Amino acid sequence: MLLAAERQERILAAVRRHGMVRLADLVEQLGVTPVTVRRDVTLLADRGLVQRVHGGVALPHRTRTPPVRDGAPGAFGPMASQALVGMVVPSVEYYWPPVIQGAHTAVATARGRLVMRASRWDEPAEDRRQVSALLERGVRALLVAPATVGDSAMDLLRWLRSLTVPVVLVERRPPQELATLALDAVTTAHALGAGLAVRHLVTLGHHRIALITTRRSPTSRALRTGWRDAVDVLGLESHEGLDIEVPSYGSPGWPEAYTDVLKRCRALGVRALLVHSDREAIGLIEQGRELGVGVPDDLAVVTYDDEIGAASDPPLTAVRPQKHRLGVLAAELALAKAAEVGEERPVHRLELWPNVVVRGSCGAVAQPGTP
Repeated sequence: MLLAAERQERILAAVRRHGMVRLADLVEQLGVTPVTVRRDVTLLADRGLVQRVHGGVALPHRTRTPPVRDGAPGAFGPMASQALVGMVVPSVEYYWPPVIQGAHTAVATARGRLVMRASRWDEPAEDRRQVSALLERGVRALLVAPATVGDSAMDLLRWLRSLTVPVVLVERRPPQELATLALDAVTTAHALGAGLAVRHLVTLGHHRIALITTRRSPTSRALRTGWRDAVDVLGLESHEGLDIEVPSYGSPGWPEAYTDVLKRCRALGVRALLVHSDREAIGLIEQGRELGVGVPDDLAVVTYDDEIGAASDPPLTAVRPQKHRLGVLAAELALAKAAEVGEERPVHRLELWPNVVVRGSCGAVAQPGTP
């Protein structure tokens, strides 16, 4: 039987080859049920790789759409058409590709063009340089994921607020020091997502849940807040020492570090992990096998991200941010602002909830009498 990742790769290959493929044909080619095919297509569509059409699936750029007039409707009102929109993100590899694709979809719907620039994590000067380059290109609106920590970052945010083109922050909000800075933002409720994961594991009987992170990114900080808040609100026993940072999967020394984490958790009676992100969760599962720790029989694992969670062995239960949708909404908001230059519009702070996708890695139910 094909793994989900293999099925989805075959679906993509068929769509690339033919432009549009009927769902019934995919069922026959893959030898699976219609429900399985629809689930795979939904996952691919959520990532912005395909677009569902009546009775089938197609590549987004090959889907025929009716012409749109100036002022095409969006979630926030009529959108500026044929606009050049700039986007600055800290990475084009990890996390961001579906967000970029979502923004591209919204801008293309309004017959505009998205121009993307890559900056670097937590480097305000580089963020400003890339934004300035886009302004020189004549963009009518900006989508930016800037640094938000430190004096230089706050100066950058103040500068973004002073620009004459609409600016929408993506997966970022001004810090408390600039709580009243009138910048629009579209974000994921990462802290809430961590709380959803903790609550799911508690329903399985777990009372000690370690948080495993790899970097001090805005997402990791939010997950830590949500994890701690859920532990407090649910009245769980002390989680002191269970906020653990590890090297990235594949980096020097990762097997030894992951083995140490698993031994530490076993010594503390921890049988459930919330891991950021998929690669690190897969690495922990791999090292667990070396120690005789089975997932889900001995250890429940929930990942935060769900980029490749379905392809893990076992498939990873995951908290999935709605990245493509977030990109769409951020671009629609920016285009709506651009269509009403000079008019007073309220500041929008939109927050999308992630959702929990239950798979095989969290089936470990804590035994009576264990922590």
